[in-house]
Amino acid sequence: MGRQDLADALDDELRKRLLPPTAVRALGLWLAGSGARYAAGAGGHAVEYKPAHWSGIEPWPVELPERTRTGTARISRDHVVAATRGAAERSQWSEALVAAYVWGQGRTGYGPHRLKEILAEPTVDDALATAGDTLRLEGAVAAYDGLRGAVKGLGPAFFTKFLYFLDQAYLLDQVSFPDLATDAPVVPRALILDQRVARVMRAHATRVGADMGLASASDVAAWIWSDGRWTSHRYGVYLAWIHSATGQLASAGIGWPGSCPDVLELALFDGVWNPASWHLAQPACLARRSA
Repeated sequence: MGRQDLADALDDELRKRLLPPTAVRALGLWLAGSGARYAAGAGGHAVEYKPAHWSGIEPWPVELPERTRTGTARISRDHVVAATRGAAERSQWSEALVAAYVWGQGRTGYGPHRLKEILAEPTVDDALATAGDTLRLEGAVAAYDGLRGAVKGLGPAFFTKFLYFLDQAYLLDQVSFPDLATDAPVVPRALILDQRVARVMRAHATRVGADMGLASASDVAAWIWSDGRWTSHRYGVYLAWIHSATGQLASAGIGWPGSCPDVLELALFDGVWNPASWHLAQPACLARRSA
């Protein structure tokens, strides 16, 4: 079998083997403990940042604090969704990216410099606007495919944040305006994929591949779940797996919110489950969401 055949075989097996019992247990303990605040959704997940550090960034979302503020502020997923929703209503797509980027970088010092370079790219506004339309009409994977390589410096670890928050904003619109249901995004909904989450998927794929006797399981897993530059196919595999695993958790009797796949994404990023060692890992810091 060629490497692509091995990758396809591993993907097929991952669809059958979602979360092992150890993972379900670890995630259940987290939800009953430090993760209890996310039992109704991940919207309250917040990071700290310093508004003044972003003083050179334009356009600035009106929903975020003024950058004359010298201290720290907290920005949650719900805050970013609100800012994204407002930006989308104004067709200010760069504002939506700014909100997602600020949340993703938190207090990281080099974030404003990188974002300024991205916003200066001549393709950024058109690419984001097109992605917004594609997400609404064709779904997350198609929108991901359109953004991949479209803007210099904007990689999937951050443009999946943009897609995730925009999709959450679209979902709010469907709740507020039921008549928009016929214009609903194609499922599965967009989720964040960054380096840390991909490494969890890589470790899980490695163990599954070894259990199925797959030749060079670790090499194949490292190839398909690399640290970045994921194909749209890989993003689709990721979304399908997360959504299916969320359904598994919802039926496991641990109180998992079945309509919130982003809670599982958050838990994986936080290191709640470590597939490499198959035990409950010490949760990592939630202060940053970059790759």
